[in-house]
Order: sequence, then structure tokens, then C-alpha cells
Amino acid sequence: MRVLDVLQSTTAYFKKRGIEDSRLNAEHLLAHVLRLTRMELYLEFERTLNETELAPLRELVRRRGEGEPLQHLLGTVEFCGESFLCDKRALVPRPETEELVELVESRIENRESRIVDVGTGSGVIALSLAKKFPEAHVFAVDVSEDALALARENAIRLGLSGRVQLRKSHLLENLDERFDVIVANLPYIATQDRHTLSREVLHDPDVALFAGARGDELVHELIEQAPERLRPGGLLALEIGLGQSQGLLSVLAEKKYRDIDSKNDYSDVIRFLFARYG
Repeated sequence: MRVLDVLQSTTAYFKKRGIEDSRLNAEHLLAHVLRLTRMELYLEFERTLNETELAPLRELVRRRGEGEPLQHLLGTVEFCGESFLCDKRALVPRPETEELVELVESRIENRESRIVDVGTGSGVIALSLAKKFPEAHVFAVDVSEDALALARENAIRLGLSGRVQLRKSHLLENLDERFDVIVANLPYIATQDRHTLSREVLHDPDVALFAGARGDELVHELIEQAPERLRPGGLLALEIGLGQSQGLLSVLAEKKYRDIDSKNDYSDVIRFLFARYG
């Protein structure tokens, strides 16, 4: 079979299995197996594939058709211009979280800021900010040993292992430092909403998805903890779930935060909250 034939048949199979962006998924998997870029793949449409090349592709196509995330199959994900390792140990980073990093970056005036990423997962937020602010002091915490191991591998991969301090902690409990920036993309899905999630999302660890009966419990808890760990005028930056903004904005006001602000994501959904304290 030619490359073009394989792409067409794989795309048709993915469409039958309800895979979004079927053609794009097919291209990524075939390029991965052949160790080509997608652009190089387009230049080899007439190339004939042998069984040695087709066998591993069939297995990946089967797994993708069953709902395993593309990022897990590729082993990496692009985030803020860097390539991060990605597997079942932590949440697959979403495009919205890239927006969070950009918004936080625009609010940091002191390039030597002390920053902590709470619930770091694979480390994408902490490591992206460490890349953008070489003089900053960056910390990353997570309750999951598996996630911290993945974040550590990503720090080594990006040459940042000496720049980011990784610690196991439930939110800010195991930290004594005070910070200029506390940023968090915490679990924000209600346990009762499990049935609404896609097959792909359900491959993420439960600890990275579900926060409790309402979904905003961990964000509430962080809002309570943050004032003791923020330097005067320090920034709290949060990614939140659908429909949670009104309640959380009220909590921020009650806890005497100031400069409270919300921002929509590219889908025009209120996704980010920002506030300063002291």
C-alpha cells in the first residue's frame, strides 16, 4: 500500500469510530511510525509501505480507534512551543492552559519573581514559565508521585532540572516560601459528571480530573490557602471549569483579594481568574 492509500483507509476507519480530526490523527500516527514530519509525509504519498512499517501502525490505529489519546500514542505533546513527554501519569495538557501561561506571562513584571505551579502534572506550566523567565525562582508541586516523576523527566528533557524545584504537596501544605505568583490548573470536574467525559479524557488519571461533588472544591481550598503564601501584591492565577466563575469570584471577594479579574478562553468561555492579595 502507498502512503496515500494508508492515510485514506486510516482516516475512513477513524471516522467510523467517531474520532475527531480523523485525517490529522492518521497523519500524526503514520508520520510517527515512519519517523517523518507531517510535511515530509506529504512529499512521500507515492511511497510503498512494507509489512514491517504497517504492523506497528495497525496497533496504534487500533488503540486510537478505542479512544486512547493521540498524545499518549505519540508519547509527546506540543505546549508553548516546546515538546513535552506525555503519558497516563498526568493530564494531557489542553490548549486552554497555553492561554493561561500567556496571560500569566503578561502579568509578571519582575523577571526574578518567585513562582509556584500548584498541581503541576507533567510540569508544562512551571517549565514553560521557567523557560520564559530564566531569572525566576520556579517551584512545582503535585500530590501525585507519578505526575512528579513525569514532570522531572520533562525538566531534564528541556534542560531545566536545576531550575525548577519539584515537591510533593497537597496544594500549598508542604511549602514554607512566599511567592509573587501562584498559578494553578487544578482538577475541576464534578465526580457526578464522569459520564459526560469523552473516551480520551477518561484516560487521564482520576486525581487530575475530579475535585469532588461540585468540582470546584480544590480551587476553593487554594483560594483559602494562598494569602499566607503570597507576598504583598502577589498574583493568584487560576484555570477553572465551566459555570464556576460566579461562585469563585464571590469567594475571592469575600477573602479580601483585590484586582479581581476574569478572562475568557478562545471558545469565549470564562476559563481564567486572576486576583492579587495584600
